Amino acid sequence: MASSLAAKTQPLPPGIFCPVISLYKPTQRQEIDYEASYKYFSHLIRGGVDGLVLGGTTAEAVLLSPSERQELIKTARRAAVDLGFDSFPLVAGISGQSTNESIRLAEDARQAGADFGLLLPPSYWAKAVTKDVIIDFYNDVANKGILPIVIYSFPAVCNGVDMNSDVMSTLTQHPNIVGVKLTCGNAGKVTRLTQEYSHEQFGVYAGSSDWLIPCLSGGGSGCVTGIGNVFPKSVARLYTLWKNGEVQEAMKLQGLVAQAEKACKEGIAPTKFAAAHFAGPLAGVTEAEAFWPRKPYKPSPKVMQDWVVNVMQHLVDIENSLPDVSGPGQAQ
Repeated sequence: MASSLAAKTQPLPPGIFCPVISLYKPTQRQEIDYEASYKYFSHLIRGGVDGLVLGGTTAEAVLLSPSERQELIKTARRAAVDLGFDSFPLVAGISGQSTNESIRLAEDARQAGADFGLLLPPSYWAKAVTKDVIIDFYNDVANKGILPIVIYSFPAVCNGVDMNSDVMSTLTQHPNIVGVKLTCGNAGKVTRLTQEYSHEQFGVYAGSSDWLIPCLSGGGSGCVTGIGNVFPKSVARLYTLWKNGEVQEAMKLQGLVAQAEKACKEGIAPTKFAAAHFAGPLAGVTEAEAFWPRKPYKPSPKVMQDWVVNVMQHLVDIENSLPDVSGPGQAQ
């Protein structure tokens, strides 16, 4: 039965969100390269994504300092405004292992210019993370009213802590909890939640674009996808085709995107190599080391790099055939 829950004051907009990788200087400390980041944010926005996620899993958030997280948000906001997108949605990762840490990260993100907070459940002592702990955790952070909260379901990085659709349905009742990113890949959660709630009540997003159409066909609102770092125009085009009712074309492109996205499933290093190889030159970021993971993690070996190029190459012509988008009052 559809819920009579009131619409949220600030729903997360539907569409394609890119969880942006972090770019580093080729130094021993691998400081964040904010100049390169500005170029890369600008490239993604021109590519047609509907929003950026800063300080999430793909950004190697656990390896970033609080000040680095803030400065990346500020840099992304500046890139959007400079392109004429004054209200471009920015989602900030605010995941901490304690309620207090998550609230502090939310405060930092809002101060830096974020519009929403993406929040994983606590997971350090996974056996202690009961249903009640999860519900209290999200409600306590949301009660502060700092940012609208998007639930982040990703058991693989949370010691297996998972949230079923009943837990999420309970959390939807909070006026400041506006949606969920399902990197758990559970399409059943999509259909159960969208049967109960409209987008304005609670938006449901796939955690990758290889099941974007299954998510949309189940009533979902879009996706947050790592391959957006590599082929932003292609993923944005896939979403547009479906929303315009061009189902056959959308299904064809969905298969091509899914084949390419399997490279991103192999981890952060292959994803960052793919971004360096395919998108870096277009963004004006050509230093290979800018795309290396932060130590102690290592870049992909040559055999993996060759495989990544092979499984993604088929999207190059599609990506290059699509135009940039432009902000209000700007020439395309």
